[in-house]
Amino acid sequence: MVSRSEDWLSKVERGVHQIDSLSMLTRIARELGLDNVGDLVGPTLDVSLRNGPEHPSVPSIRQGLNTPPSLLGLGLPGDALTARQLSERVVEAWGIYETQTERYGPVGDMLPGLLAEAYATLRQTSGDDDLLATRALVSLLHLHQVFLRRVGERKLSLRAADRAMQIADETGDLTLIAAAAWNVCGILTSSGEVAESLELARQTIAHCRPGVDATPEHLSAYGALHLAAVIAAVRDSKAPTAWDLLRSADSVASRLGSDRNDFHTSFGPTNVRMHGVHLATEEGDVSEALRLADDVEVPGPGGVLPLERTTRYQVEVMHAHRLSGDDFGALWTLRQIMELSPEEIKYFPLVQGTVQTLLKRSRPQMRAELHRIAEHVGVLA
Repeated sequence: MVSRSEDWLSKVERGVHQIDSLSMLTRIARELGLDNVGDLVGPTLDVSLRNGPEHPSVPSIRQGLNTPPSLLGLGLPGDALTARQLSERVVEAWGIYETQTERYGPVGDMLPGLLAEAYATLRQTSGDDDLLATRALVSLLHLHQVFLRRVGERKLSLRAADRAMQIADETGDLTLIAAAAWNVCGILTSSGEVAESLELARQTIAHCRPGVDATPEHLSAYGALHLAAVIAAVRDSKAPTAWDLLRSADSVASRLGSDRNDFHTSFGPTNVRMHGVHLATEEGDVSEALRLADDVEVPGPGGVLPLERTTRYQVEVMHAHRLSGDDFGALWTLRQIMELSPEEIKYFPLVQGTVQTLLKRSRPQMRAELHRIAEHVGVLA
């Protein structure tokens, strides 16, 4: 009645999936004949899309994204750079985001001025420099999308992703188009628009198919699109499609031959294996997920995979432990996440949910450490 499968509902009932869409909760409540969504979810319903107060950098970022591009660098501060200088500045911002344990403050402060600089630069470039500056701008908007999504600003995140997609499409560069579409798929899926995300990924995969002489960058963006489609498919209750896409991604990763981070897609054999763990967990087969996790060697800090990717993977392993009833395994993984990324851990609803679950059945030998983590992620006042 709400256009979801029985399998999807079963996963919601078993705690594998969480419904974070108010529109879906409303549809379910209506079909059940309820007068109030609160009767379905409890007396208090928090409809906020963020886990806490607005990040202090968001107002300035919002102003930049709400300003017509023609005024950025004119009405707002931002001096034109050379295309190479702009590219280096964007790489520097990404480097902070992908490697530093405390990164949201520094990166948030950089984004508004950097966006103005990017548009000012683009207005003054031509020829080969024009493509270099355009790629830098698309990459910068990708960073906006990721940053804003992590701090709970999904509408702004989608705006940045849409703008990057439009710019990439105008270049006709298939590699850039694939990377930009992958970027849009990420925010669509996280916003619950999984069918739209899957369709976009499939269309772009068909459009951007690499030839025999494809560059590593092209293969990375193309393979990452498959992984975006994997997540969208399984969340759209299309598990067989998701496994088919994962096998295709594995073939692309084998052709690529190593882990890379072109366009910050984190694509390669390791990320494909990580997605296998995620896919099994999403299906509710936690024993298979944990078996697959045994074959994943998580790169250490400073490796080719960014900190956010490895942290997110550890969160998925933690979730599998929780679903299997292994409280000690879940707490051990939480400890690993805290050590790996003490700032990032605060932005995962799955972490907060796991901590709340463990608090309800906390054992004496777990209590002190669990309370320390709970205070850190904001579950305890």
